[in-house]
Amino acid sequence: MGSSDRLFNRQRSVHQILGGGLVADVILWRIKNVTVGILVITLFAWIVFERSGYTLLSLTSSVLLLLLGILFLWAKSAALLNRPAPPLPHLYLSEERVNEAALFIRDHINTLLSAFEDIALGRDTELFVKVGAGLLLISIIGGLTDFLTLGYTGLFIVLTVPVLYEKYEEHIDRYAVMTYRKLLDLYLKFDEECISKTRNWIAEKKKLD
Repeated sequence: MGSSDRLFNRQRSVHQILGGGLVADVILWRIKNVTVGILVITLFAWIVFERSGYTLLSLTSSVLLLLLGILFLWAKSAALLNRPAPPLPHLYLSEERVNEAALFIRDHINTLLSAFEDIALGRDTELFVKVGAGLLLISIIGGLTDFLTLGYTGLFIVLTVPVLYEKYEEHIDRYAVMTYRKLLDLYLKFDEECISKTRNWIAEKKKLD
């Protein structure tokens, strides 16, 4: 299949697009135990939140309070009984790590801002269609469920859709590209027949005024 027949004209594999590291391996089920573990744990957490009435903030606070209480009592009793303290690693965030995280966040925010600018100024029709369709889908899904369920559903999609896409890549690309081209043709016809005519009518109206 030629590059023009691949979704978004991409040249890289799915694994490379996802970063090619540990995260990509987990998403594409190349470390099955980790992927299954994440799905099971998040499903358990979702059931706990849905059935217990806990919120994320209240549950996190309760768990941290319990953990800190256990560690505090352990450390105090160890000092009294001349026992070793809790085996905690040194909790420290280096400046290098902070700078790396800041650069990563800055790069992605700048990419989003650049894309927003291109859309707002009408420079990229294809990007507008992609972003518009994505936001519409998120809006529809968000109106049908709560944030917690949406978060678990999103994680489930992330851990299932890419691996299914990688498996059936050629078939999906072929049909997706055909559909995208048809939608783009419809948009261009609409732009030519309606938007352009309306724009010309407004320009002529201004000249007459």
